[in-house]
Amino acid sequence: MTLKPARLLLALIAVVAAPAFAQNLAVVNGKPIPSSRVDAVVKQVVAAGQGQDSPQLREVIKRDLVSREVLMQEAVKQGYDKKPEVKAALDSARQAIVVNQLARDYITKNPVTDAEIKAEYDRFTKQTGDKEYHVRHILLETEAEAKAVIAKIKGGAKFEELAKGSKDTGTANNGGDLDWAAPASFPPEFAAGFTGLQKGGVSENPVKTANGFHVIKLDDTRAAKLPTLEEVKPQVADALAQKKLEEYKEQMVKKAKVQ
Repeated sequence: MTLKPARLLLALIAVVAAPAFAQNLAVVNGKPIPSSRVDAVVKQVVAAGQGQDSPQLREVIKRDLVSREVLMQEAVKQGYDKKPEVKAALDSARQAIVVNQLARDYITKNPVTDAEIKAEYDRFTKQTGDKEYHVRHILLETEAEAKAVIAKIKGGAKFEELAKGSKDTGTANNGGDLDWAAPASFPPEFAAGFTGLQKGGVSENPVKTANGFHVIKLDDTRAAKLPTLEEVKPQVADALAQKKLEEYKEQMVKKAKVQ
């Protein structure tokens, strides 16, 4: 598989600070390029599924590393490394590299456990519930307007026609259709307005949320199609790892003397 230039560039950037070993890939104007840099790039390329370790791949990487060293030397010769904007960018890149390594080491020492993943999955399934609801709504500015709409529906007016006057322009021309969703997908007060309805039922009273007053209709219900733990395990693990990192960051910030 051919490695795309943009992906190769990202891989190269990621190993700019790779440690040097005795064996060199090349020496450019007296500056050695350690072979370890090629090994590091190859490892990243293979891990990303963008290619296989081969002499051809290593030759492509070698040429790019040599070209980058030549350009780097020329840029330094012309004083680009002394420019304020370049220094600022280098400081930012250095900070990102160091902080990312700290984060990786922290997660390695404090890994997300299978028990934590299972507990988070159970919390998600409990919150989501075992049912999905096909809901429609009409959003009005005032409670009086919403009550008037409810009265019209009781008088025989079609919900879908009245929905054309909804403040929710995204659903007004589609009969107020919010499609299938779990109650957890909505604000609690909105969800409470339809979970007790029978199929085809309309809320007896306007449901107030931060957006206004809603008239809600329940089209139908069905069993929720929840993914299995194995299907979402990687995503749950990533989310929990990010949560751990966020908590660690907050702890460090609290300990710091910030003036």
